[in-house]
Amino acid sequence: MSAELAAFPDRDTVADKLAALGEADQAYLGLLMENPQQDENLMEGLDLALNRAAGASFLNTLKLEKLGEWLGNAAPKRLQMRLMETARSSQHAAYGAFRTGLVRSGGLERAYPKA
Repeated sequence: MSAELAAFPDRDTVADKLAALGEADQAYLGLLMENPQQDENLMEGLDLALNRAAGASFLNTLKLEKLGEWLGNAAPKRLQMRLMETARSSQHAAYGAFRTGLVRSGGLERAYPKA
């Protein structure tokens, strides 16, 4: 099987995995984060997942906080700044809940310790 046939996961797949965040989804996303070539797909999927949550009729802030905390703990250092930029990209409550979990995880502080 050539590399061209093995397509990268699209943002819809990544968004679905982030929204569900089950054990199997966490393993899948963990593998995705190990490959720097997948960073764009991950960030686009995260953006889509947050936009879906913002547009939903019911906002599950606890689930979004859990997502932020898990990503903050699981994501490599190279993604921590981009995750925080995404969390701060909107004033909607969905993004705020994600940002709360991300800050609680302390991932940005671990990646870039204060001098």
